[in-house]
Order: sequence, then C-alpha cells, then structure tokens
Amino acid sequence: MKFIRKFDIDIIRLKEGEHAFHFEVDDAFMDHFEKVKEVIHHGEVGVDVLLDKRINLIEANFQLQGTVRLTCDRSLEEFNHPLSVSHKIVYKYGQEEKEINDEIFLITKDTQVINVAQLIYEFILLSIPAKKIHPDYRIDDDEVDENDGWIVYEAGEEDDEKDNDKTEQNPFWEALKNFKNNE
Repeated sequence: MKFIRKFDIDIIRLKEGEHAFHFEVDDAFMDHFEKVKEVIHHGEVGVDVLLDKRINLIEANFQLQGTVRLTCDRSLEEFNHPLSVSHKIVYKYGQEEKEINDEIFLITKDTQVINVAQLIYEFILLSIPAKKIHPDYRIDDDEVDENDGWIVYEAGEEDDEKDNDKTEQNPFWEALKNFKNNE
C-alpha cells in the first residue's frame, strides 16, 4: 500500500492552473501488478502528468516514454519495445465518485488525492501490440495494415454502368427527370 502512495497527486492543495508531475515506472511497479509480469518482463517508463485544475474539473494529460521488455510471439526471444503514449483524463466534480467512461471520472469536492497508478498500468498495457514480433523477425506481412480487420467494399465501374443503363430504361425515372427539368 505504501508503494502505491508514490503515485498520489494531492489535488486539494493545488491552486487553479497547470501543475506538472513526474513518475518513474520500473520493475517494482510491475511487481505490484501481478498480471503484467506475464506480458512485460522489465520496464523503464517515465510518466509526465500535466494537471490543469479549473473550477469544475481537472484535466490530466499523461505522456509515457520508455521501453518495456516483451517476449516475441514468433521466436520466443525477449526484445525491448519502445513506448510513446499520450492520454487525456478528465476529472469532473459531482455528488459521488464513479467512472463515467474510460476518459471521464466523477470525483467529489472533498476528494483530496487522485492516485494515477492504475491509469498508468492500463496505459502501458494498452500500448503493447496484440502481435508482439521481435524487430529482427518482422516481415512485410507483419506491418500494421490500416484496414486490418475491416471489410472494405469498393463499387466497380461495371456495376455503375449497369445501374445507369437500368435507370435510363425505366420509364418512371424518365418521367421524374422530365418533371425535374421542367421546374
């Protein structure tokens, strides 16, 4: 529990305006979260948090820079994967503390401390690719395709010509075109 307090931001004492905080993520941080050790073997990540405190909300901009050690899915060799992540979280003041969605949290006016350890953990995990391939074993097929997972439909010119022929042969369309041209 004492370890997690290193990631506390005492917001009650902050005046309105921007405030910068820096945190270091290392193996001790990774050891605290049990499941992450299955994916990340070592990590050195610097986290810069820029808080913008206003009357009714607090904006927190997270910048994560560093490397994590992963295991290649293809060769089972370990390699360093660079991280460069930025996220924005909004804390709004409300009647109760709860998470509205991934980017908006409700806090009360009496909230004294915001702990960012869980958010940093989630940002690191979300930045790890689903397919972890060692840089030495990457081939062109491994590159991320913008349309990967999406079904793309492209209408061909032949289909358009057939549709145009049908509309020209249909007497109802001819009547509508004549009606449109008369106005």
